[in-house]
Amino acid sequence: MKSVIRIIPILILTVFSSLIFPFCGNKNSGTPPPPPPPAGKTFVNPLITGADPWVIYKDQFYYYLHTVGNRIVIWKTNAISKLGTATSKEIFKAPAGSPNAENVWAPELHFIDGKWYVYYTAGSGPDITQRTWVLENSSADPLTGTWVDKGRIFTTDSDFWAIDGTVLEHNGSNYFLWSGRPNPAVQNQNIYIAKMVNPWTLQSPAVLITKPELFWETNGGPVNEAPQILKNSNGKVFVIFSASGCWTDDYTLGMLSLANGGNPMLPADWTKNQLPVFIKNPANNAFGPGHNSFFKSPDGTEDWIMYHANNSTGQGCGNNRNVRIQKFSWNTDGTPNFGSPVKIGVAINVPSGE
Repeated sequence: MKSVIRIIPILILTVFSSLIFPFCGNKNSGTPPPPPPPAGKTFVNPLITGADPWVIYKDQFYYYLHTVGNRIVIWKTNAISKLGTATSKEIFKAPAGSPNAENVWAPELHFIDGKWYVYYTAGSGPDITQRTWVLENSSADPLTGTWVDKGRIFTTDSDFWAIDGTVLEHNGSNYFLWSGRPNPAVQNQNIYIAKMVNPWTLQSPAVLITKPELFWETNGGPVNEAPQILKNSNGKVFVIFSASGCWTDDYTLGMLSLANGGNPMLPADWTKNQLPVFIKNPANNAFGPGHNSFFKSPDGTEDWIMYHANNSTGQGCGNNRNVRIQKFSWNTDGTPNFGSPVKIGVAINVPSGE
């Protein structure tokens, strides 16, 4: 009993003291520091093996396509940095022997007038047969529903070799841009534009807005291809295109700027940057960077460029090409600043909002 009697007063005194002097103690102890924030989410380039990448963001999902060769596949993900593990589905494959069954290149997915459209290049086998084609789907999710073959898209005055089609939406009208070779026997690719009557029909005539003339557009052959639309926050229109042969290390990106208030169908309203805007970086394992597309981070605060490149010199247009992404900024004059291709295998913060 002695031990019990002696313990009780001590407990009472301890409780009483904590009530009367709750803040007494080491005046230097303070509030414990908060735990360190978790490490930021990161990814490394490349994301996936492939070439001619295209991405579009809609309803909280990214839809991605690249050249597969004889069919069209769409990948779907809510985190583009995890593209390598995204769900994918084959949506179209033309029957063998069809005029669009071979060399299926550079598919792009666009949402126009409440429907999905895929624009892609294909032929019957020989390079001379390459043309641009259209698929349509009225489903809310392009991985579901039925894809309808709408046939070729072309102007009657320029029904020649045509690849890499894309769409410009400008001042309530839609325009189609593509790379064409008027003389199939000559390796000379220009970029043309035509106004669209509807998503699968073009008005004539086609208008040439750029042809390869500068030193950085003619390495391995005179090439302007893969036009891509980019707009800044003020709505100024740029066309970012790929130049020189993809079979060289010097495949690169050039830029056209549409004059403020300009008409896309007037060549004089387009100005070509005299130097490329994105070039190889051998130190970072980026050879032949090109055929890009653009997207915003999920929260809409960041602008990103997606492109393909090779890891080593001399790999050309083959299966070694892979897809990378990186954030870009804007210059004070409103033009994009893509910087230099970032190094592969190095941790990069994921797009904001992932």
